[in-house]
Amino acid sequence: MIVPPHSLTLAAEQAGTGGILLWVVLPYVALTVFVLGHVWRYRYDKFGWTTRSSQLYERRLLRIGSPLFHFGILVVLLGHIGGLVIPKSWTEAVGIGEDAYHVSAVVLGTVAGVCTLGGLAILVYRRRTVGPVFSATTRNDKAMYVSLTATIVLGLSATVVANLVGGGYDYRETISPWFRSIFYVQPDPNRMTGAPILFQLHAISAMLLFAAWPFTRLVHMLTAPLGYLTRPYIVYRSRDTQLGTRAPRRGWERIG
Repeated sequence: MIVPPHSLTLAAEQAGTGGILLWVVLPYVALTVFVLGHVWRYRYDKFGWTTRSSQLYERRLLRIGSPLFHFGILVVLLGHIGGLVIPKSWTEAVGIGEDAYHVSAVVLGTVAGVCTLGGLAILVYRRRTVGPVFSATTRNDKAMYVSLTATIVLGLSATVVANLVGGGYDYRETISPWFRSIFYVQPDPNRMTGAPILFQLHAISAMLLFAAWPFTRLVHMLTAPLGYLTRPYIVYRSRDTQLGTRAPRRGWERIG
């Protein structure tokens, strides 16, 4: 689908150059880098496609921070998919009114955001205070943590300020249509120019994060150990002549 020239011209006149750069050019640049970056990373840096786990260095804080962060970010991700991808008319068609959706989204989003931010704070504290973990932290990791923290803080702040402190803001009337218009290849930057500044900053930080995503350890999110389901068993054999204190059962005698 091609954007009609007159539509883009009209959008440019209304949104201005800054609006076009932020809400038309930047989304497509981020999306292109996100897709092609993962292809490049998998093709040329397959062995670097890893989280570089530091579990061997420290486990106590990791057992608390990692589940808190990962479960929180999963709920946040599902909430964003539901709020940005599913049109408002669809939820109303199945009987979910705006008030019910608003309350559930704000409560669940705030709780999930706090859990995500708390888990991230524990993980960052662990990386800074545990010597071996800090030594294994690269500049790339530090930049990734800064970008990720900024995105989460801005998103949580936008939710709290607009919905809990302010009078409420229905982002499904502005931000959600803009988000879908990007994938329809009919970008509508005017939807975003009138959005609250915290929502705009959250969207910009998220796009920058997704552009950097393929070049960080965050690539492990797109990896699933499906090969473990089909790979053959690994057979371990001891070098000791005597295996334990009991005689082996019939059929389990040592071979060779």
